[in-house]
Amino acid sequence: MVFQLNLAAVFAVAGQAAWKKAKPIIVRDVVLLPLLGFLGIILLWWVVALVNHELMPTPPEALVANLDYIFNPFYERGPGNVGIGWLLLASLRRVLLGFGLGAIVAIPLGFLIGMSRLAMLAFNPIIQIFKPVSPLAWLPIALAIFNLAEPSAIFVIFITSLWPTIINTALGVSSVSKDYLDVARVLEMPRWRQITKIIWPASLPYIFTGLRISLGIAWLVIVAVEMLTGGVGIGFFVWDEWSRLNLSSVFLAVLVIGVTGMVLDYAVGKLQQLVTRRPTAIN
Repeated sequence: MVFQLNLAAVFAVAGQAAWKKAKPIIVRDVVLLPLLGFLGIILLWWVVALVNHELMPTPPEALVANLDYIFNPFYERGPGNVGIGWLLLASLRRVLLGFGLGAIVAIPLGFLIGMSRLAMLAFNPIIQIFKPVSPLAWLPIALAIFNLAEPSAIFVIFITSLWPTIINTALGVSSVSKDYLDVARVLEMPRWRQITKIIWPASLPYIFTGLRISLGIAWLVIVAVEMLTGGVGIGFFVWDEWSRLNLSSVFLAVLVIGVTGMVLDYAVGKLQQLVTRRPTAIN
């Protein structure tokens, strides 16, 4: 018992020493260096604003002009006059709907392509043709099909978020070690069991990489689509404020869009860690 207590004390002291040694490095990497990067961006903005001060506000001026949006993000003051929080939620709803529908289609299709050479030969030309098409090129087609802005925006997000998930899922499935599959055949494991017990777990890192890329593209696309279709959303807010020459609110929207994209990617990364029980390469 005395030996166990002494051993526990040694580990506790060693842990404290390691934390004290690592703490300055963590503070530097997590706080100081990112803060220096942000200060550099703000300084650059300030310099450009001073050169073109007639149109562009300085950072303090933009902060003062946006205090109402910052402290009251969910206000409602009549039709079309709502806080930036409601606009953000409207855009997020469209993105998650389109992205979710895309994932439902892309993951099974990626499995089919990765497991079947015939499916790969059939679908690969289609993917290579449609993958480089600009998201905005799909918008007139979507408007012609649905004749409404809301489903058209969701369709554009759906069609543009398909390709990274399909490609990464197919790559993950085709990269599963042949030795594992040979052992499964020797054991006469059914095909569905091979998929659930071998192929699916081995492919999960690739699938989540595709999902993270697709979600980033979906969030990127929604801003451009809302600029053209109008309605309630963070993208239309950017265009509307620019039409009023109110660059202070545009800068706020850019910050909100960037932070939201970072949070979405971080959430999918944490979900990947939870599902795969392995650390991700990009956090």
